[in-house]
Amino acid sequence: MVNGAGDESRRERHVIDAVDKGVFIGGRWRESGDGRTFGVADPSTGEELCRVADASPADGMAALAAADAAQEAWAAYPPRERGEILRRGYELLMARQDDLALLMTLEMGKPLPEAKGEIAYAAEFLRWFSEEAVRIDGGYAVPPAGTGRFLVTRRPVGPCLLITPWNFPMAMGTRKIGPAVAAGCTMVVKPAPQTPLSMLALAGILREAGLPEGVLSVLPTSRAGEVCEPLMRDGRIRKLSFTGSTVVGKLLLEQSAEQVLRVSLELGGNAPFLVFEDADLDAAVDGAMLAKMRNIGEACTAANRFYAHESIAEEFAARLSKRMEALTVGRGTDEGVQVGPLIDDAARDKVQSLVEDAVGRGAKVATGGAPVDGPGFFYRPTVLANVPPGVAMAETEIFGPVAPIGTFASDDEALRLANDTPYGLVSYLYTQDLTRALKVSEALDTGMVGLNTGLVSNPAAPFGGVKHSGLGREGGTVGIDEFLETKYVAIGGI
Repeated sequence: MVNGAGDESRRERHVIDAVDKGVFIGGRWRESGDGRTFGVADPSTGEELCRVADASPADGMAALAAADAAQEAWAAYPPRERGEILRRGYELLMARQDDLALLMTLEMGKPLPEAKGEIAYAAEFLRWFSEEAVRIDGGYAVPPAGTGRFLVTRRPVGPCLLITPWNFPMAMGTRKIGPAVAAGCTMVVKPAPQTPLSMLALAGILREAGLPEGVLSVLPTSRAGEVCEPLMRDGRIRKLSFTGSTVVGKLLLEQSAEQVLRVSLELGGNAPFLVFEDADLDAAVDGAMLAKMRNIGEACTAANRFYAHESIAEEFAARLSKRMEALTVGRGTDEGVQVGPLIDDAARDKVQSLVEDAVGRGAKVATGGAPVDGPGFFYRPTVLANVPPGVAMAETEIFGPVAPIGTFASDDEALRLANDTPYGLVSYLYTQDLTRALKVSEALDTGMVGLNTGLVSNPAAPFGGVKHSGLGREGGTVGIDEFLETKYVAIGGI
């Protein structure tokens, strides 16, 4: 047993040591311009895993200069060759899935099986957009008057600033990098400071796959505002793509206005999960577990508010509680673990505060309801029943393993409760009535709907929300449009 633990510890050290920990600019690794570093912690222990270069504002400008210098040649690169780079990147990610998953688990905390699933999901964005690279279209048409011609072409928007979150540190990178590469845009990527290692590993893989120097730069940094704001105000960056909180997204949108940047924002969510009286309860509980517990609940698509018809709410809560109680909590690298730690102590404290608020307003703890004693940032899988209106977690992303269940008496009430939020990323509903399914799906004010499924994310489908949940779409056939400009040429003399 001791030898096994030692072997595992050595493997963990190996995957960490294999990652270059500098800033990546112009195809080369370097130290931070001012020599600063910051620590990356293991959320299951709170202990530091390693230190990485802390990119400075000067590093940001150097990365922008590299992107700007490479843009013209990269835009002229044959689409097939851009696609082949992405395809090789896909193959390298899949070949190294085990090591990359372990790296992600160490810095982010999610259980290894989920981390392996994210690597496959991340790789699929590279494969999908490798196929989209050669399908950038245009048009040639006769005007209504019959004189002259219309010529419509598509071209890359130009250098992009891509800002990625900590909760899906590889997939949120490839979901942005894939279409940018396919479209012919150069990029500066700023990963979250909690999880820079996955993005640094991805940069090395894409360089190995043949991405030319200057096309991609990666800036791990603990001082995002100091590094990113000058880039957006410079004029050479032409697009911002950000995934993260609505508060930060609004600030970036304001900063983007000065240079009128193209902007894609994938922001917060407050997903309702509706269970109607005719629902298959076994299927609904399966979907609830998937929608709530994917990524430990730390997902913008996580079901945040559960509403069950009053006739089946008690049974639904009992079944969901039984499933939640059976989950194994622990370090994500340990065999059999299904629920890892939250990202840090602030996240755990926030979850506890939201639970205490709900209980203080009358909610009943069906299971869980407290942090796990010991090191790391663990929280017990929790179900709250009889949750009244007006609790704080009905208006705030929980971002943790807590399922609050309220009730409704009619379809109209269910829709009112579901849409009573400034957010509009995703909704879930379970019903066996086809007419109700279609009517409710159309009436839900969200960019995505999970109908009798707890999983909506797919690289081949458009991902994004409405209202305060963001602007634009990622993935699907429309994902590449965010990185392309449309150019129209009026032809006379015909």
